[in-house]
Amino acid sequence: MRVTLPSRDRLLEACTGSTPITHPVLRAARDLAHLHRQRREATTEIHEIDCARADLIHTIDCWVAANMPQPFGAAYMNSESVGMIIDRIAQYCIEAHTTLTESTTEPDRHFLWQRLAELTLAYTDLAIELTAGLRKLPSCTYRHPTTSGRAP
Repeated sequence: MRVTLPSRDRLLEACTGSTPITHPVLRAARDLAHLHRQRREATTEIHEIDCARADLIHTIDCWVAANMPQPFGAAYMNSESVGMIIDRIAQYCIEAHTTLTESTTEPDRHFLWQRLAELTLAYTDLAIELTAGLRKLPSCTYRHPTTSGRAP
């Protein structure tokens, strides 16, 4: 059985909490979205929230490194890890959904929803390329000492 990354639809459902979580990447995406929701309202706990986000990004990147096939030698390098991309998707998902209940200008609302759509399309392309071995990821599978308190 071939292991794959979740689809963008499942990822968005996880970020909104509207799907049962059956995949470790979806669990991390749900938790990232929850942290972004907390960060919008936080005043003093921002550093702790960002450290928790860094740990979840690391968790996703470790899962990808362990489960995706090795890329071909001539595969193109991606500039961000999958965890970084999912973190931004979670952020924009929370921001875009917030525009539905808060007073937001139409251009701002449009920008957030368009950016979310573009990020999820880019995620889908990346997932396909990773599965086919056509894309390499940066080595982000170590914890940064400032986020976990441990040396790499």
